[in-house]
Amino acid sequence: MDYSFQFSVISDNIGLLVAGAWMTLKISLLAIAFGLVIGIFGALFRTSGNKILDWIALAYVEIIRNTPYLIQLFFIFFGLPNLGIKLSAEQAAILSLAVNFGAYSTEIVRAGVQSIQKGQIEAGLAIGFKPLDVFRLIVLPPALANVYSALVGQVILAVLFTSVVSQIATEDLTFAGDYLNSRTFRSFEIYFTLSLIYLAIVWFIKGVSFAIEQRFFAFAKFR
Repeated sequence: MDYSFQFSVISDNIGLLVAGAWMTLKISLLAIAFGLVIGIFGALFRTSGNKILDWIALAYVEIIRNTPYLIQLFFIFFGLPNLGIKLSAEQAAILSLAVNFGAYSTEIVRAGVQSIQKGQIEAGLAIGFKPLDVFRLIVLPPALANVYSALVGQVILAVLFTSVVSQIATEDLTFAGDYLNSRTFRSFEIYFTLSLIYLAIVWFIKGVSFAIEQRFFAFAKFR
């Protein structure tokens, strides 16, 4: 092997990669936050007992989970402008990731809600709580605790999905790497470094997730 490694291409362009990593983290966190809200409402619809709401949530979940994320991204960025809804690349990336994450988190949160004993729900109703308050105060906290590990796993997948948004010229980490590769053709050094940065981002997310679990969910699990 006579390949000459030149990692100076990384050090000379570290600012570009840092900016891309920050954009990846920004898109990920915003999309996950919005997607979790969607997932909670989706789980509420699915467990409400209302057939219409259940059908709406189920249709949303089935459509999103059974179509490629790249198609969803293209539909939002290229398709919606035909209806007069034009989004920037960053906005389209956040929206598409949130919608995608929301569909998967709907089913995860639903499983958590269904793991709560009916006696707790009945007790909340018996003391005068409204159904929505029972869901918000009695059901949701332990439900999230019960499925927290599954949610974290889905969060990590969402972070890795951000590498796809470079296809619409969102200036994320993968976009920065592709741009740098087109200028220098040092593919090994660039994509090896990108792999390490994604790994660091995932470890950071895992660390934050562990801290949240210890702070809010360590003693909240009910079976």
